[in-house]
Amino acid sequence: MKEKIATFIEGLIQYDYFLFGAIFTLFIIFIVLALLLRKKIGLAIFLVFLSFTILLAGSTVGYSQMHKYLFKNSIQLISEKKLLFGEAIVIKGSITNQSEIDFQSCKIDIAISKMSKNIVKNYIYQFKPIQESSFIEKNITIGNIRKFKIIVEPFSYSKKYSIKLGAECK
Repeated sequence: MKEKIATFIEGLIQYDYFLFGAIFTLFIIFIVLALLLRKKIGLAIFLVFLSFTILLAGSTVGYSQMHKYLFKNSIQLISEKKLLFGEAIVIKGSITNQSEIDFQSCKIDIAISKMSKNIVKNYIYQFKPIQESSFIEKNITIGNIRKFKIIVEPFSYSKKYSIKLGAECK
């Protein structure tokens, strides 16, 4: 847990500090305002509740939405082929930088899930993939399309499966 927090803090960018600073400032303003209006109990309780909501929801939603906007990308599966001579699958894809800034690194995640004829089972299967893999692509400039190929092994699943790609860029 300590490593995850350290990695998160290490990965913060300038915009994150502005966001968290603005949210903390709003939190302090609403708390002070609630203290000043303590004679009006209902309003003071509402302001305290609002300040904590802004602190918790504002930081998480703001962080995710800001990163979704700043580091906008699209990832596409080009092809996948299960190898006949070994227990592996070759996945080819591409990632496009659609943002206004260059990406220093992109962590590309691949999840291979079971598939069935039942829609509910397919929904459940996506949360527990049979195989996962990830790798990092570095230095993707604005508007650049970077193609990639990865071999996922061991992969011995013989029935129908689906591949889901995702990318988190910085």
